[in-house]
Amino acid sequence: MELRDLRTFVAVARHLSFHRAAGEVFAAQSTVSARIAALEDELGVRLFERLGRRVALTTAGERLRDFAVKLLELEDEARAFVAGESESRGSLTVRVPESLCAWRLGGIIRSFRERFPQVRLRFTACTLEGLDKDLRQGVTDLAFLMADSVRAGDLVVEALGVEPLVLVAAPGHRLAARKAVGPQDLQGETLVLSAADCSYRKMFEHLLAEAGVQVAAGVEFSSASALRGCIMNGLGVSILPELAVRGDVAAGRLKVLPWSGGQLETAVLMLRHKDKWLSPPLTAFMDLVRQGLMSGAEPVRAPVELLPISPEGVPEGGGSNRCC
Repeated sequence: MELRDLRTFVAVARHLSFHRAAGEVFAAQSTVSARIAALEDELGVRLFERLGRRVALTTAGERLRDFAVKLLELEDEARAFVAGESESRGSLTVRVPESLCAWRLGGIIRSFRERFPQVRLRFTACTLEGLDKDLRQGVTDLAFLMADSVRAGDLVVEALGVEPLVLVAAPGHRLAARKAVGPQDLQGETLVLSAADCSYRKMFEHLLAEAGVQVAAGVEFSSASALRGCIMNGLGVSILPELAVRGDVAAGRLKVLPWSGGQLETAVLMLRHKDKWLSPPLTAFMDLVRQGLMSGAEPVRAPVELLPISPEGVPEGGGSNRCC
């Protein structure tokens, strides 16, 4: 694949218009069409659906877009590095649990931007699906998990600290006045869970299943703020990082349920591929994370179990009371 053709492809994908893309890459529209056709012939797939005057990315086109953007940004970074430019360029793509990003990364991002103003940062929700593949292929530069064990065959995994978790409900919930709440107390309860906070919710579900507890049909949110809002209105019970609900608890909008089933906590892990080139911006970002991400958090009290990676590439569950 020619970088020129990839640059043209990214322009068309951005504008969803061959005409506007032609203006961006300073080429005739017929030239843009010829480059896209050549790229499609080389890959053996259609990258765009041409629906009259409308253009839409195909599934293959969506897959190529992320790789193409990274390749072009790597080219820009290589040019700047070889030319000895003082300012680093390019981008970093980071997969991170929403609550970790919202409550712990703000100061780190600000410090990084002050040092590397020309480096673009992209943060995406840390779902487990395809994480190891994205790290291996360079689509994702760095990832964070809230988990106690992870398959780590070709990944470098660092344990950064421990994030305390709490079980929360509305102050008027039937369990809010209890002096202790155990697994059996959640029989038939509605669990309100996050789809974007990686694996600790799955571990909590596993913990309840091991105890023989059958909960009601769950409610899942991709937005942590929407989840908290529904909990405040009495929808059910949720497990969340203590830091994420500290303000709501202090204000009386949520109540921490006194869990008697063992300590609820999760390790916070930083992952990258073992062969990943550690560019100066990536190295600096990782150093900032090591220095400040878990500031004020409890230290890691137990080693994190690293397991051989499987074809599925997902962290394994465990049977302990440590919920992640």
